[in-house]
Amino acid sequence: MENYAKLWLNYSEKKNNKDCSALKQFVFSGAFTSDKIIENAKKELLLGIKGMLRIEPEIAVEGTAVDPSGLKRELTSGSKIADSEEYSISINNESINISSGSSTGILYGVFNILRTIACEKDVKKEFESGKTFRPSNPLRMLNHWDNMDGSIERGYSGKSFFYVNNEIVIDERTVFYARLIASVGINAVVINNVNVKQAASYMITDRYFEKLAELGEIFAGYGIGLYLSLNYASTIEIGGMDSADPLNEGVKAWWKEKMAEVFAKIPTLKGFLVKADSEGRPGPFTYGRTQADGANMLADIAKEYGAIIIWRCFVYNCRQDWRDKKTDRARAGYDNFMPMDGDYHDNVILQIKNGPMDFQIREPISPLFGGLKATNQMLEVQIAQEYTGQQIDVCYLIPMFKEILGFKTYAKDTDDTVADIISGKTFNSRFSGIAAVTNTGNDFNWTGNYLAGANLFGFGRLAFDTGLESAEIAEEFIRMTISSDDSVVNTIKEILLPSRAVYEKYTCPLGIGWMVTPATHYGCSVDGYEYDRWGTYHRADHLGIGVDRTDKGTGYALQYNEPNASIYNSPEKCPDELVLFFHHLPYTHVLHSGKTVIQHIYDVHFEGYDEAVKLAQKWDTLKGRVDDGIFENVSERFKRQLFNAKEWCDQVNSYFYRKSGIEDEKGREIF
Repeated sequence: MENYAKLWLNYSEKKNNKDCSALKQFVFSGAFTSDKIIENAKKELLLGIKGMLRIEPEIAVEGTAVDPSGLKRELTSGSKIADSEEYSISINNESINISSGSSTGILYGVFNILRTIACEKDVKKEFESGKTFRPSNPLRMLNHWDNMDGSIERGYSGKSFFYVNNEIVIDERTVFYARLIASVGINAVVINNVNVKQAASYMITDRYFEKLAELGEIFAGYGIGLYLSLNYASTIEIGGMDSADPLNEGVKAWWKEKMAEVFAKIPTLKGFLVKADSEGRPGPFTYGRTQADGANMLADIAKEYGAIIIWRCFVYNCRQDWRDKKTDRARAGYDNFMPMDGDYHDNVILQIKNGPMDFQIREPISPLFGGLKATNQMLEVQIAQEYTGQQIDVCYLIPMFKEILGFKTYAKDTDDTVADIISGKTFNSRFSGIAAVTNTGNDFNWTGNYLAGANLFGFGRLAFDTGLESAEIAEEFIRMTISSDDSVVNTIKEILLPSRAVYEKYTCPLGIGWMVTPATHYGCSVDGYEYDRWGTYHRADHLGIGVDRTDKGTGYALQYNEPNASIYNSPEKCPDELVLFFHHLPYTHVLHSGKTVIQHIYDVHFEGYDEAVKLAQKWDTLKGRVDDGIFENVSERFKRQLFNAKEWCDQVNSYFYRKSGIEDEKGREIF
C-alpha cells in the first residue's frame, strides 16, 4: 500500500456517465512534442476511466509527432507556451476528441475529462458542442522551500519527500507528485529552498547531476519544467573565488563555464530562482551594483540554453531600528526595483510577493504591480500557511487569491488588474505567470490537514484559469478528494468558503499584521515583533494604533497609481480592512462600518472565535459520513484551532483594553 493519500486522483467508482458510449473511444489529435507525455496521458486516462466507470476505453493517437532530437533549446515566450498548452475537447461520432498543439495540452485535456467524471458531471453535456481551454498564465509554478537535510522552511506537513540526509530521493511518491500537480495545471517546480545554503549550494555540481537529470525527466513526462534555487554567491562558496561581483569578468567566466556544465548534465532544466540581497543572502548590492546587474549577468548566460532567471523582489532592510518611524519595510520593494524598470533583460522575470510585507492574512497589493511597466513580472503567493494557521487552522486561501488577482492597478485604462499583468496581456510581457510557496510534505495526506489540500488543488486550478470561482474550485476539491454526497459537499463548502474571513477576524484587525509568536509565527504575541529589527510594527499606544504610511508619514501610500494613492492616503476614504496599515488612528475613530476602531477590535475577535467554534461543529456532523481517517485528522486540527482562536481573542482584546482603557460596549468578559 502507498505511503501517501491519492487525494483528488483516487479515482473511486462513480455512478454517472456509464451510458455515455463516447467514453469508450478517445482520439488524441494535434502536434505532439513528447511521446513520454502522450504515454502518460494514455496511462492516466485508462487508470481513471477504469477506476471510476469500470470500463476500459480504446485510445487512438492521430497526431503529427515532432522529432525531439531536432528541437533546440531556444527561449520560448510565455505567449507561445500558452498557445501550445491550449487544448480542445469535443464529442464526435460517439468518440471524444482531445486536440492540442502539444503533448502537454493533450495531458491537460485528459485530466479535464477525468475531473468532469470525478465531479459526477455529464461528460456528453459538458463537451458535445466542443470547448477550448487556454491557460490564463504561461508560467504556473510551485516553489518548494525544502532543505537538503530533509527539513522544510515553513513546512507544516512533515519532512521533505525530495531530500533525506542531503541526498535526492526518487521513488513512487515522486512520480505520483508529478501526476498530482500536473492534474491541476502546474507546469513548473522549483525543488529547493530560496535560502540556498550548505549542501544545496552543490546542486549545480556533479554531486547531484545524475539524480537531478532523472527527476527532470520524470517532471518532463508530465509537462513540468524543473527549476533550481541558486546561490548567488556560488563563485565564492563553491567556486573558490573571492568575489560575486556581477560585472567582474572572472565571475562571468565562472558562471559561463558552470552553466554549460549544468545544462549539459540536466537537459530538462528550465532556469533558476534567485533570492539576493535579502535577509542575509548575498547579492549585487554587496559590490555597489544594481539588482538588474545581478539578474542580467546570469540571464545573459542562461539565455544560450533557452533558460530564464526568476529574480525575487523580496529585498528590504531587515535591520531596522524600531525608533525610526520613517524607514518602512513596506516601501522597500518599490524603492529597490522601480528605478530599474526597463533595465532587466528579456529572460528575467521579477517575482513579486502579493503584498509589500510578507504573506499576511491582510495587506495591500504590492504597488510594483501597476508600477512596473517595462519588466517581466510574476506574482508570488504562499499556500504554506506561515501566517495563516500553519495547516492547523483551516484557512481556504482561494478567496484571498481572487481578491489579489482582481485588484485594479490603474496602470492602464483597461486590462490593468493583477491577473491581466501576470498573464502578460497588460504590457505584452515576454514572460509572466504566478508562483506559490507550496504546502506539501511527506505526511500521508501531503498537506498535514486534509482541508489544506484545497489550497494546493485550488492554486493550480486558479493559476490555469483565473476566471474560476472560489466556490466552484472548493466543490471540485471536495467531490474529488472527500465525498460526492451533496450534503457532505455543502457542509464542507460552508467550512472552507468563510474560513479565511474567520481567521482574519480572530487574528489581525484592520490590516495590522505580525502579532504572532516570533520565529514560529504561530499563535498570538501582540508585541512579539513590535520592538525588533524586522520592521514589523503596529505602533499601538494608549491613544491609538496603526502605522502612518501617508504623505505625512513614510509616504508608502503614494507609491500607488491614482486613484489608489489618494484613497489609501486618506483615513476617510481608505477601506476599513486596510485602514490601520496606512494610518495611525485614535481608538475612537469611527470606521465606515459605524463602529469605532476599538469596538471593531473587540467585536471581530469575539465573532471570530465564535465562528471558528461553529466551523468545528459543522465538521463534527460529518462523523460516519466521511472516511474515518479524514474525519479524525481534521477533528484533531480543529481542536488545536479552537485553542488558538481563543488565545487570540482573549489576548488581543485584553491587550487593547489595557492600552486604551475603553470598555466593550457589549460588556463581554475581557481580562
